[in-house]
Amino acid sequence: MKAGWQVKPLHSLALTITDGNWVETKDQSDSGIRLIQTGNIGTGFFKNRCEKSRYIDDATFERLRCTEVFPGDCLVSRLPDPVGRSCIIPDTGEKMITAVDCTIIRFDRDVLLPEFFIYFSMSQSYLTAVADACTGTTRQRISRTNLGKLPIPLPPLDEQKRIIAILDETFEGLDRARANAEANLADARELFEATLREELEKNSTDWRECSLSDIGQTVTGSTPRTSETGNTGTFIPFIKPGDFLPDGRLNYESEGLSEKGAASSRILPPGSALMVCIGATIGKAGFSDRSIATNQQINALVPSVGICGEFVYLQMLSKSFQREVIQNAGQATLPIINKSKWSALKVRMPHDLSRQEAVTAKMREARNHVSSLEKHFTTTLADLTSLRQSLLQKAFSGELG
Repeated sequence: MKAGWQVKPLHSLALTITDGNWVETKDQSDSGIRLIQTGNIGTGFFKNRCEKSRYIDDATFERLRCTEVFPGDCLVSRLPDPVGRSCIIPDTGEKMITAVDCTIIRFDRDVLLPEFFIYFSMSQSYLTAVADACTGTTRQRISRTNLGKLPIPLPPLDEQKRIIAILDETFEGLDRARANAEANLADARELFEATLREELEKNSTDWRECSLSDIGQTVTGSTPRTSETGNTGTFIPFIKPGDFLPDGRLNYESEGLSEKGAASSRILPPGSALMVCIGATIGKAGFSDRSIATNQQINALVPSVGICGEFVYLQMLSKSFQREVIQNAGQATLPIINKSKWSALKVRMPHDLSRQEAVTAKMREARNHVSSLEKHFTTTLADLTSLRQSLLQKAFSGELG
């Protein structure tokens, strides 16, 4: 810690530190006093989210004895993710309150500037201290009491202002760099889709539209009985949704099946196109280059003679195919597309296998190029995040020049 700096508990630096109010759905109205919720608190910034705003009326404000939130107050979310994130409330032109899972902090600006705290709350040292003070098994949270005990570095006011000015300028540049990298990443991901669209439109007259059932056999995976011993091993890979890699390859190194386990499973030949058809990762697609088995969350197309399975897999990645999967999965809590609906989904196919393979080679090249670009821009984003944390660490250890 730099000479002249102090470390004090958070509660000692605030004129006010109190939780928001318990406001139930029945207490809310269509207009009036705005209810700021944990979803409005970003990591260092306020998320306005006007379209999701909730309100209470004046009578409810009085009845619940609500605490008003003012522009310039800091709000800290005591719930994930991450716990402890904070923002400064802007002047929205509205009277405001906040929910019980948010803590209102009104700093003594003669001691600690809110902007200094906001930057500190983005640092790994702060987030680690918050995590260590959290309780709860199902959902982690920090109590207001424990929040108030967190140690806060306290340099002189002039030093706080200097640090804020440096971080404001530097983070503005980093934000621009991040926005550019995110835009480039989005463009890279669109490149494959554009290549696929170009091929489909260019060959609109001599390609046929087929359902998956027209061009192969649909196979739904199965899991050998877990109550029976000896089913796991290294005889054949056993693919689950978590084994689908972002570039469409499959992770063959997870726990596989023994010869005994394989005997009670449905074996897929090399060249099969796979898709997760249930759960949060529904629509994730992959392509096998060897014999495998899968669990029951996965449907596979075993292509007929004269059909290139990789060509089918590449079409499964398209936005139009993914949209059809989601639309046929229904709106249940756990989305699922059954075997018959999946088999009825459409793809477009050249009549000739050699043409399928030629287009596949071109699309594979585009896919590999996109994967390379995605890796580059993802690394850039990770580097920017690391740089931000490095600057914050230097700032709050007194090493920021």
